[in-house]
Amino acid sequence: MLKTIKHWLKAAADVAMPRVCPVCHHALGHDEQWLCRECLYKLPRTHYEEVDFNTMEQHFAGKVPIERATAYFFYEKGAPYSSILHDIKYHGVPAMGRWLTARAVHDMAPSLFFDGINMVTAVPLHRSKLAQRGYNQSEYLARGIADALGIPYVEALKAIRPHSTQTHKGAMERWQNIQGNYSLKKDTSLLAGKHILLVDDVITTGATLTACASLLKSIPNTTVSLFTLAAARLE
Repeated sequence: MLKTIKHWLKAAADVAMPRVCPVCHHALGHDEQWLCRECLYKLPRTHYEEVDFNTMEQHFAGKVPIERATAYFFYEKGAPYSSILHDIKYHGVPAMGRWLTARAVHDMAPSLFFDGINMVTAVPLHRSKLAQRGYNQSEYLARGIADALGIPYVEALKAIRPHSTQTHKGAMERWQNIQGNYSLKKDTSLLAGKHILLVDDVITTGATLTACASLLKSIPNTTVSLFTLAAARLE
């Protein structure tokens, strides 16, 4: 009975204030969450996790030793699917990201990408940015993975200084902009010897992930893998 009432209340809310897919902007059905079925089916998946020494892993070769790396889908500025990242980051719907990363765990299960990972952590957000936005979108993404895998989410890193936006910077400027921005939390003893998954929303040049992964690798006997919700076309 309660389930039926909740169903009717949700249906009434959808009529009064229709939920729409952020990609195609069509109204969502009562059984669709965040994205419509068609846009979810057409999600431009990278499938990096199915490829040995894939493009994303090659991107970090010689910069920081990682175990493996993947991204769920491709990102292209201004393309319809870019609205997913924009909504998660700026429009107050990080829950959509948490839902998507949980789906990613399910979709990537056959590749065994997540096997052996003990803990999940996120690229941190500086307190000034956190106060402005109200949440760290990467933490939501990381928690979606941790929940789906049934393993702990840990705050292993902190942002010690804000940095200016990376959006209009070239690769070298991004590297320079990110230097010294992050540090480890004081007590990292629980992370020693663990396989840690580092999560961020999108990879473009990889400067942020390299800086954070390098810090995690300074913890004795740690193994680090990388996951991003989206990836620009890497060269």
